Amino acid sequence: MKPVVSWGRLSADPHHIVGLSDPSGVGSLICNAPRPGIAHGMGRSYGDVCLNPEGILWVTTGLDHFIAFDDDTGRLVCEAGVLLRDIQRLAIPRGWMLPVTPGTQLVTVGGAIANDVHGKNHHVLGSFGDHVRSLTLVRTNGDVIQCGPDQNSLWFAATVGGLGLTGVITHAEIQLRRVPGPWLDAETIPYANLDEFFRLADDSEIGWEHTVSWVDCIAGGGGRGLFMRGNPADASHRPVPERRKLTMPLVPPFSLVNQLSLRPFNMAYYHLKRWRAGRAMTHYEPFFYPLDNLLEWNRMYGPKGFFQYQSVVPREVGQDAVQAMLKEVSRAGDGSFLAVLKTFGDRQAMGMLSFPRPGVTLALDFPNRGGRTHRLFERLDAIVREAKGRLYPAKDARMPRALFEAGYPRLTEFVKYRDPGISSGFARRLMGS
Repeated sequence: MKPVVSWGRLSADPHHIVGLSDPSGVGSLICNAPRPGIAHGMGRSYGDVCLNPEGILWVTTGLDHFIAFDDDTGRLVCEAGVLLRDIQRLAIPRGWMLPVTPGTQLVTVGGAIANDVHGKNHHVLGSFGDHVRSLTLVRTNGDVIQCGPDQNSLWFAATVGGLGLTGVITHAEIQLRRVPGPWLDAETIPYANLDEFFRLADDSEIGWEHTVSWVDCIAGGGGRGLFMRGNPADASHRPVPERRKLTMPLVPPFSLVNQLSLRPFNMAYYHLKRWRAGRAMTHYEPFFYPLDNLLEWNRMYGPKGFFQYQSVVPREVGQDAVQAMLKEVSRAGDGSFLAVLKTFGDRQAMGMLSFPRPGVTLALDFPNRGGRTHRLFERLDAIVREAKGRLYPAKDARMPRALFEAGYPRLTEFVKYRDPGISSGFARRLMGS
């Protein structure tokens, strides 16, 4: 047994670790397991969807082989433990890129499918599952299911966004998209309030592929921020910059994100970016993955860890709901400097439990301050519930069961596809097993 933490570092419960390295042997390993397990990649989920306290973790990072890549069509077949980073490094020099990528590239293909991750271009290309053409699913009873949008489509819909609960993914075929290179024509625009944010978001939907904003949730809850947008660009003459990555070397004895640090940090960040606002050619890595430049950044929250609270609410009530949440955060004095606000396009997700839906999503990080933090979450929950929104399971460590059931209307349908030999902390907390 070995203690394992997720990205939020909220607990370090013991797990029995079983490494997977040979796809042909996955079936025998998981069929003979003495207790329920769950596939575990890089552990970049913030809460407990990737944890299974006192149970088994089938670690998939050894399933890291590329099987086939077609330079003409952009079709990639790989094992489920391949990192998104390695796909980008393989494909971009050949004129291809992942169509959808989350805020870190240090996640596995299997994890990206199981959480149906989204990026900054949902209004154009949807979520990760929209670009998976097929996958191989191994069940704990020995069944091997090939599924995709046109083959065993209900199994596919249950597995995309299915939080690893339908089986262990061993292979996937992904359709990449053409790009002229690793560069983006990017623009940063300061905005003063949520009215300006929504105008920028609406105006950018047609002409810009990638849109996202940082919002200052300290400055009185007014909603000022920085809107960033970008398009793939041909800048082959530009040298690729060398990027030196830093590492948070240790876990400090207390959270470095606190009431003393938040206000000056947010003020400095806003004014520095405002001063540098405008248009520039940007390499894809700092645009898509700014936090990957500081490895182990989650350590800055100290020994008690941190929560991320990410919600999506319908667009018609989005401005009022976001404003209400920002005011609650400001009133509580527990603001976040990793506060991301963006809109989702008018399209339904592939998966039964996929998080993205038409609307606006707000993601906030909070140090774990015990009851005080949970009381704030209860007030945020009430706003999300009234707006008929939902929370993101990949980021969750404390969602009320009633809010989960209300936010995911296909849950009853999904349960029919669950593998009884698979469980997780999230599943036991919100599904009972």
